[in-house]
Amino acid sequence: MRIVVCVKEVLDPDAVGAYAVAGRLEIDDDGRLAQTTIPRLINGYDEQALEAALRLRDAGLDCEIRVVSVATDAIAVLRHASSLGADEVVAVEPPEAGVDCHVVAALLAGYLRTCGGADLVLCGRQASDDDQGVVPALLGELLGLPVVTVAREVAPAGSPEVPAVRVTRVTPDGDEVVEAPCPSVVTISSELGAPRYPTMPMKMAARRVQPTVVRAGDLGLSGEELAARAVPVRQFVPAVKGDCELVTGSPTEAADRLVELLVAERVLQPRQRQVT
Repeated sequence: MRIVVCVKEVLDPDAVGAYAVAGRLEIDDDGRLAQTTIPRLINGYDEQALEAALRLRDAGLDCEIRVVSVATDAIAVLRHASSLGADEVVAVEPPEAGVDCHVVAALLAGYLRTCGGADLVLCGRQASDDDQGVVPALLGELLGLPVVTVAREVAPAGSPEVPAVRVTRVTPDGDEVVEAPCPSVVTISSELGAPRYPTMPMKMAARRVQPTVVRAGDLGLSGEELAARAVPVRQFVPAVKGDCELVTGSPTEAADRLVELLVAERVLQPRQRQVT
């Protein structure tokens, strides 16, 4: 079975959150973060998608795992995927005009058509930087494949002649188990569990890995397919206005003032005195 895992390089969300909490998150006029010290790493959900593929191999499935990323320079992320056990890593160079989710899906679909396809396409449920989660659905639409979302477990099903996958989905009403024929697109959620860490020998070996580079012009896509449809107009850090009152005084005075405020906000109802 050939498994293709789609990954994205993102800014470390913990570092971005720390800058935001400290009030130091700045955005340039071109809409990019001014901070250059924030590290870039593999999107967390995508790393769990790779973990799902590795668990299929660990369970005895005879498979080839290929990791692909749409990025100009994602060598660190792809080498990390190689250190975890990917058989091949591929970088698809986007057009210079910029990309949106539609262009990313078109590039991934074009790559899958030209590389011979895949029996299973695994993606993270969404990216931590834009939280849209629409690329897997667009990819399934472009390739005419079924899409199964928010999976916490993927297992082989069917037979060697008619392969399929059994997917355990996470829903508000509990787990749902579905089967889908191969090829399919499956998105992986955080309920899969923590991904593995690479071993030191694997990390050392991955430092010598050179990703296969595929250019957008080699995928046979039209200019319309490579044109972004959603163009960012503005990105900014919203001003947060604090509105709090510090309750001071002795414990008795502070308690009385706190109750007074809660009654005024109608969080508490004043006690009615009973007349006897």
